[in-house]
Amino acid sequence: MLLAECSSTSRLLEALCGRRRVMVSVMKLPCSFYCSLWFLLLLGAGSLLLLIHLQDLSDMLQQQTPGAKLMVAPMWPIQKEQSFDSAVVMGIDLGGGFHGAPGVEMSSYPSLPIPSPRQPPAFQWLPHPATPTSGNQQAESTRQPLTKRHRKLLLKSGSVTPSGVRSGEEDRRLQGLAQTQASRRQLLREVCAKYQPGITKRPVSRRQVSRVYVEDRSGLLYCEVPKAGCSNWKRVLMVLGGSATSTHVIAHDNAHYANQLRRLDAYDQAGVAKRLRSYTKVLFVREPFERLVSAFRDKFESPNSYYHPVFGRPIISRYRANASRAALRTGAGVTFREFVQYLLDVRRPVGMDIHWEPVSQLCSPCLLHYDFIGKFESLKEEANFLLQSIGAPSNLTFPDFKDRNPKAERTSSTITQRYFEQLNSTERQRAYDFYYMDYLMFNYPKPFKDLY
Repeated sequence: MLLAECSSTSRLLEALCGRRRVMVSVMKLPCSFYCSLWFLLLLGAGSLLLLIHLQDLSDMLQQQTPGAKLMVAPMWPIQKEQSFDSAVVMGIDLGGGFHGAPGVEMSSYPSLPIPSPRQPPAFQWLPHPATPTSGNQQAESTRQPLTKRHRKLLLKSGSVTPSGVRSGEEDRRLQGLAQTQASRRQLLREVCAKYQPGITKRPVSRRQVSRVYVEDRSGLLYCEVPKAGCSNWKRVLMVLGGSATSTHVIAHDNAHYANQLRRLDAYDQAGVAKRLRSYTKVLFVREPFERLVSAFRDKFESPNSYYHPVFGRPIISRYRANASRAALRTGAGVTFREFVQYLLDVRRPVGMDIHWEPVSQLCSPCLLHYDFIGKFESLKEEANFLLQSIGAPSNLTFPDFKDRNPKAERTSSTITQRYFEQLNSTERQRAYDFYYMDYLMFNYPKPFKDLY
């Protein structure tokens, strides 16, 4: 009987334990179920927030750039750039009859340039439908500010920041300007690789950036090339920097001697490296012979209290036979031929000056990798294209007035030819050799047929 009672008690305990296990399982089920439910709810809420954020970004982009072009990654591999073995008309007037064929850029420009370590990959640009606006005021109010990185990508990839809805003709004009820039940068890279290989591995010295002006607010570095629009460029930098409200109220002397602009060599090594890496580097050049004649006319044919005594007197003393006492005393009246003799003399009686120093030495283009290479022959159009590209205020345009010797005729190709006709063929050839790298780097044709 005792065994029967034990057996009965055992069965009762097993039944109770079984019920307890069932109850525990039933109690555990809602916990795991609720955890899964919370996870699904959080995932759904996160997805909804992400979709709303992406929609807001899309709406903001469309408002920021009405009529803009969407950036699409290119198909890989990108076609490599071809060598410059043919001429393509890019639509930029190089000016001047004596230069050769005006309006010709010697290049073979492919649709997509190959990326380099200092240049982001190019992008294909597809038209985006323009959003309706109520005029320029609405376009300005909806446009968001661009970062410096974005501005640089736009400039290098061949696009600009639109300030409103543009016509197809305007788009084609701007695209032509962007292609011209790509062509000039590629040509400069090829010339530098051929004549100055390995220069990019060298450190940048303070002397090599001593002519580069800094505009921090716009992220702009501008290398000053005298007689290539530098006075007006300094005016523009002053307005961009906030030290002036308009380019038209800045006198010539103030633009040069009271501009409050800093040069790149004023920064420490880290500051120089940072700006060279992240800022838009700008260079404007001019036909070398025309720039030389412009400098001579400005410094030696007009009264000048510095260049006449400092340069004029030693030039007359060295190269003029039977010079008068008055000429030796004042340094006035230097002839163009005497000036060229001084320029070509390896033992000059007085040093080089930035107004006629070759740009290849003045601005170190092979070392500094300029993002924008403009030309004086189409200065206003290209300068305004650059200002638009970096997001400058819409009311800031490049000035074209001449406030130094305003009554004197601007130096043109015709005037330049007249001055160089005073030289013999040997002197012209030596002058061409002196500026040979400038002619080569910036694709200016030979100014005279007898040059080689």
